[in-house]
Amino acid sequence: MRKYIALCAALIVFQFSGHAQIPGAAIDVLHYNFALQLNDTDNNINGQAAITVKFLKSTGEFNLDLVKKNAEGKGMLVAGVTENGKKLKFVQNSGNVKIYTNAKLNSIHNYKVSYSGVPADGLIISTNKFGHRTFFGDNWPNRAHNWLPCVDVPADKASVDFVVTAPDHYQVISNGLKIKEQQLPNHLKLTHWHEATVLPTKVMVIGVAAFAIEHQGDVNKIPVYTYVFPESRAVGFKSYSVAKEILPFFINKVGPYSYEKLANVQSKTIFGGMENASAIFYFEESVTSPEIEELMAHEIAHQWFGDGASEKSFWHLWLSEGFATYMTNLYLENKYGADTLKKRLIADRKKVLDFEKKRLTPVLDSAVKSDYMQLLNANSYEKGGWVLHMLRRKLGDDLFWKGIRNYYAKYKGSNANTDDLRRVMEQTSGQDLKQFFNQWLRTAGHPDLNVAWHYDAGKGVINFAVEQTQQTPYEFPLTYAVDGKLYTATIKDKINNFEIPAKAAPADVIFDPEVNLLASFNNVNWLELMLKYKVQ
Repeated sequence: MRKYIALCAALIVFQFSGHAQIPGAAIDVLHYNFALQLNDTDNNINGQAAITVKFLKSTGEFNLDLVKKNAEGKGMLVAGVTENGKKLKFVQNSGNVKIYTNAKLNSIHNYKVSYSGVPADGLIISTNKFGHRTFFGDNWPNRAHNWLPCVDVPADKASVDFVVTAPDHYQVISNGLKIKEQQLPNHLKLTHWHEATVLPTKVMVIGVAAFAIEHQGDVNKIPVYTYVFPESRAVGFKSYSVAKEILPFFINKVGPYSYEKLANVQSKTIFGGMENASAIFYFEESVTSPEIEELMAHEIAHQWFGDGASEKSFWHLWLSEGFATYMTNLYLENKYGADTLKKRLIADRKKVLDFEKKRLTPVLDSAVKSDYMQLLNANSYEKGGWVLHMLRRKLGDDLFWKGIRNYYAKYKGSNANTDDLRRVMEQTSGQDLKQFFNQWLRTAGHPDLNVAWHYDAGKGVINFAVEQTQQTPYEFPLTYAVDGKLYTATIKDKINNFEIPAKAAPADVIFDPEVNLLASFNNVNWLELMLKYKVQ
C-alpha cells in the first residue's frame, strides 16, 4: 500500500513540475520528506529532510532556505548533506544552505539534509490556554525555513511527507492522508502523513498536541474531521461542524476539492485562521467565537484560492486573500440572502477607505520587498474582494462563475498572477478587462465622487452631475435610484453630466443603492458644481 501511494505521489509531482518557478530559479523541488523527532525535555528538534530536486539549469551548486542557529541559540545547524549516501560539501549561511553538486539541466537528484536545533519561528513550541505543551507549524508567509530546509517561496510547490516521532501522549495532524501510526519503545509514537497534491511551503505543517478528534461525516466522500483540545471537546465539535455546510458550496461553485480530507484544528497560530492545506489551523478561542462560520468559510475557500491556485509572488496576495474574502461573502449571501452581502460590502468598503487614509498604495504593492506581513491589510483582503464583486457585476453571474471555474481549473496545483486571472476572465467573457484591472488593482485609491442633482421643471428633467475628485479618473457604471427606480450612467470623465425625464421633482435620490461600487460619495450643491466648471 505504501509503495503504491509513493508511486502515485511521484507521478503527480512530475506532472506539475516546473509550472511556475521564480524566473531564473536553478531548481524545482518535486517532493519533500521531513522526518522530525520531537521531545518534552526541551525545544530542540532533530530533522532529516529527503528532498527530490529537478534542476532547471546546469549548475555546480544550489541553495536551500534554512535559518542558521543564532547567538541566542535559536535556529538550525546542519550536520551533513548527502546524495545517494555520498557526503556533499555544503556551506551554511544565516538564511540558507549552499550545497555543492554536479547537476545537468532537467536532471533529477535526491538529497538528504540532517539538521537539528530550536526553531526561531515557524514551528511554534509552547503551551495552550489549558497549560498543555503543543507544537504547531505556522509558516505564512515565508517562515517555514525556520524549521524546514526548503525553497520558501509560493512559486515552488511540491508534494510532502511528514514523519513525526514524538511522545505517545500526543496526536499528530498534518497535510494529506495518515498512512502510518506506530507505537515505538520508550513511550514514543511514529506518525506518517503523506500529501500527494503539490503545495507551497506556506501551507505545509504539523500540529502536535493532545487532541479530541471527531469524524464529523463525509462530503462527496471527503472525510471532515475536527481536532480540538480535550477541554474544548463539546463546544469545539459543535461549532466546527459548520464545515460540512461550507465545503459543498465551494465544490459546487468552483470545482472539486483537491485533498484527501478536511481537518479543522484548534491551535496556537498567530493568525485568526491559517489555511494549511487539508489541515486548517484556527486560533484557540475560535471554538467559542460568534464569527466562526465566516472564519471557517474564509479558510476553507483558501483550499481553492491560495493553496490550490497559488499566487506566483506575494505582491499578488489578493488572489489568495481577496478571493477568500469575497468567497466568504458569497457563501453567506447564498445562505442568508442578498442583504447580508450588502451589509458585509458596506463594512468592507469602510475598511478599505479607512486603510487608504493611513497608507495609499495599490493592491499590487511592489514596494513591499521582504516584510510580507504588511500585505495583510484591507487592500489584499477587502479591496481584493470588492474588485471581484465589481467584476461579477460587470460580467454577470453566469460568466463570472464560469470564469472563476476556468481560472481554478487552469491553475490548480500551480501558480498564477493577476494578469493570468485577467486573461482567463477575458477569454471566458469575450471582454477586454485591461482597464478594469489596471484602475482597481494597479492604481492607488478609489473614486471619490461629488454627486449632485437638480430638477428642471421647465424642461421636465432631472439633471445630474458627478465629479471625480481623485487625481486619476476611473471608468465605471454608476447605478442610482430615483424614487426607487434604478438607472445606470457611465462615469469616465472628471465631470459627468446626464439627465433623465421626470414629471415632478423626486422625493428620493440614492447613488449606488445596490452597493456595487467601491467609491466614496459626497452630496454637494448642483449649481455650485456647475458654476465651478463653467468658471474653469
